[in-house]
Amino acid sequence: MEAAGSNHFSHPEHSLELKNYKKPYTCDGCKEPGFGSRYRCEACDFDLHKDCMFPAETTTHDFFGNATFKFLPRPPNLKCQEKHCRNKCKSYCDACGKVVKGFVYHCAAHNLDLHPCCRNLETKMDIHGEEFWLQDKVSRRCNWCRKKKLHGRGSGVQGWAYASRNEDYYFHVGCVPEMTLDAWQNDGGSGNDDDDDRSVATVSKMKMQLQRNSKGNRGRGNKYWKMLKSILKIIVSVLLGDPTITLACVVAESLLSK
Repeated sequence: MEAAGSNHFSHPEHSLELKNYKKPYTCDGCKEPGFGSRYRCEACDFDLHKDCMFPAETTTHDFFGNATFKFLPRPPNLKCQEKHCRNKCKSYCDACGKVVKGFVYHCAAHNLDLHPCCRNLETKMDIHGEEFWLQDKVSRRCNWCRKKKLHGRGSGVQGWAYASRNEDYYFHVGCVPEMTLDAWQNDGGSGNDDDDDRSVATVSKMKMQLQRNSKGNRGRGNKYWKMLKSILKIIVSVLLGDPTITLACVVAESLLSK
């Protein structure tokens, strides 16, 4: 799928065209991972998420009712007041907890930051009759990383998590794309570049890891995996910047449905 070439302020040399490749990429706007469709300059190996290609001037999020976020092409210039500081002068996304390295939505009044894709996270989802809520206060360990606090985050920003009503199912927002891309890129050392074979390896690794870590699937079987595949599909498609994301569909409709 392609679209007519479009210009962008971050890459004025050439126009960008909408492409759809079955492989991960790093967005040259927000510097975060992406997969599937992207706006791309082949000559320069330059890629943008759709949300980075067409940013809004301002935005809001339900968690921050009084905050208005302004789009910035680079992280806000924070002045560190501490000597030998390595982290406090950096900006962190209040949704996923990761360092802001490029395009960002920033609220100066409340010192809040959101990655362009993270701003699209829904606060509530109904998955096959089970409600999942986005939490801005992490209350328990993630089913994937088995930690309450995101590993390697030095800012004190916890990030958000999705939880089912009874909290049997619980995922850090920041872990969902990482678990998917990690499994995709490390498919057991097979060295096979075939997309279908790698997809099977990807979903196998994810399923085994989640089975080991999750308590909510006991006695529920297919119902557990049906809900899990749906929520992964939604969150990954939002965070990796493609509502029709190829990887999410492959993962969701393959072994997770068995």
